[in-house]
Amino acid sequence: MSPKQHRGEVTADLLLDAALRLFAEQGEQGLTVNAVTKASGVSLGSLYHHFGSLDGLFDALAQRWLSRLLSELITALQATRTARTGIRAIVRTHLTFVREHRDAALLLHSARTDQRNMIQARELRDSQEARLSVFATWVQSHVDSGELAPLPLPLLESLVLGPLIGVVRRWLSGIDDVELDLDEAARVLPERIWRSVAADPK
Repeated sequence: MSPKQHRGEVTADLLLDAALRLFAEQGEQGLTVNAVTKASGVSLGSLYHHFGSLDGLFDALAQRWLSRLLSELITALQATRTARTGIRAIVRTHLTFVREHRDAALLLHSARTDQRNMIQARELRDSQEARLSVFATWVQSHVDSGELAPLPLPLLESLVLGPLIGVVRRWLSGIDDVELDLDEAARVLPERIWRSVAADPK
């Protein structure tokens, strides 16, 4: 990597890190071009050079953390032998990620990210194709072995991730009078999710 490329990466990282801090501290309304350039110490011109727009910066930030989450999930999944232990690994890895990277989890589960994902659904899947294909292959192998119910992949994904994402969003919002316990969720959810996707849920 040339010195110029290295400086470019450092500049981009400064902008991305500042954007995440602002989003976590102030929400979407705090994520403005002026706030990001001030917090990062990077010029307006550099922001536009690297990301094209504030939306471009936001998309890059979401992609950075989604890639990291998916990588951790795939690594955990590949260390398992059965579909049941795979479900447990997905749940526990996701919840650990959320606890350790709360700011990033807030971003990934935000209304703005949902909106951007709806607009760019195909581009998003294309950008994560390598990781998502690993998950698809894992699912198909366990459908073929008779462990997982022979359901369409999008439906299996929804049955596995839907309850998990619901719990994460409630925990992040802090709306419950009694704090939602992620450790309890990590104990309870794997078996409940397993029953919804198992070919023979005994």
